[in-house]
Amino acid sequence: MSLDSDHINYLVYRYLQESGFQHSSFTFGQESGITRSSVAQVKIPPGSLISHLQRALNYVQVEVNLTEDGRPADLDDLDAVDSLTLIESVQPEVCEMRRQQLRSRQNDKDAPVAMDESDDCEVSPAKVTTLSGHENEVFACAWNPTFDLIASGSSDSTARIWSLDNPEDVLVLRHLAPQGEETKDVTTLDWKHDGTLLATGSYDGAGRIWTRAGELQNRLTGHRGPVFSLKWNMKGDLLVTSSVDSTVIVWETSTGQIRQQFGFHTAPCLDVDWRNNDSFASCSQDMAIFVCEVGRNDPVKKLDKGGHTDEVNAIRWDPTETYLASCSDDSTAKIWDLTSNGPVHTLKHSDKIYSLKWSPDTSSKLMLASASFDHTTKVWDAVAGVCIFTLEGHTMPVYSVDFSPSGKFLASGSFDKRILVWSMETGNLLRSHEGGGGIFEVCWDKDGKRIAGCCQDSNIVVIDFDG
Repeated sequence: MSLDSDHINYLVYRYLQESGFQHSSFTFGQESGITRSSVAQVKIPPGSLISHLQRALNYVQVEVNLTEDGRPADLDDLDAVDSLTLIESVQPEVCEMRRQQLRSRQNDKDAPVAMDESDDCEVSPAKVTTLSGHENEVFACAWNPTFDLIASGSSDSTARIWSLDNPEDVLVLRHLAPQGEETKDVTTLDWKHDGTLLATGSYDGAGRIWTRAGELQNRLTGHRGPVFSLKWNMKGDLLVTSSVDSTVIVWETSTGQIRQQFGFHTAPCLDVDWRNNDSFASCSQDMAIFVCEVGRNDPVKKLDKGGHTDEVNAIRWDPTETYLASCSDDSTAKIWDLTSNGPVHTLKHSDKIYSLKWSPDTSSKLMLASASFDHTTKVWDAVAGVCIFTLEGHTMPVYSVDFSPSGKFLASGSFDKRILVWSMETGNLLRSHEGGGGIFEVCWDKDGKRIAGCCQDSNIVVIDFDG
């Protein structure tokens, strides 16, 4: 079978005539020369163009509906995914998106679905402490790795350090703006690994380093836009920050001076994570991931072959420093190693993936958890690239997940105001707590006995967990 321009033009000409567009059909016939072609003498049934387009659309839809092993998709999966329109059928990226949605649903059905099997998993009010004091949403929280303290950051332009021995004893770290400027949100924070210093990032473009007693040690100025992420290296002599200004800066923490600035990205940088004391990865709205090394002026590697097709929200190195996980608005998480030309595995949800975490327990199985706007959390065998559990319990986007220090439990926080705790042995729901606002972040303390969640309603909730 072959196509030529005369055949196509004749079908279009007849369609215009049959649809009553007499002037348009005359003009088109003259300009295309179809009225002078021998093809114009051929008799064809009315509606031939529409009939052939419908057949072509059906053929493309059949291609999209095939599973990875070439079988037709189940009818219930087809009902859940929109059929292609004619225009969508000629857009390869839309066809691929539909294909991935179907295959993601198939993968979800193949994986065990974890639901609540407990009649009473609601946390007793006696085991919940509410830390109140912030005046607006609390975006970030982090337990001190050594002392019984928790830090929080809010859009009220403050970070706070809370003592759980005396919740009324709170240190308020005010992020003061230069004279004449408005104060800005505290967007991110991270404790130094020995627990002696706290770093905070703000919408004012500055990073700050505070002592455990709440004293400002250094103000880090160098970015020209809000700071979205920052991390201490394990040694504690360097801090890395990423910004809306598309750059990443490594700072000397003892002096507050810039050690090196990296300008590889072309759009806002959304996250950074250290691999070791000297190298780190960064991700961006430009869909790229760079692995960089302090002291080196070019990237160690750019991870883009087979990469994400939308902005990359978060990245994390695994505990062995072998694999890098990334997640994106393209509804996928990817696992990379530096020896491969592309991702080792592509892991799929049906909506944006906002955050991910590695299990700290690497003794039996290397596990990765991903939190998605599709209301689910998935737990993956990172080496095999298969889904171990699909955790269904939330009714709104899941913003944060965190493994307990033992790796036996996983906490998830959602904008449905709930914190859920899951068993990583069975996938069962063990605990549930509903707060007063959407949950932006959840984190476990160093002993695995308490879970904190920071909330849209300006509070931090702390849940006692007895396992």
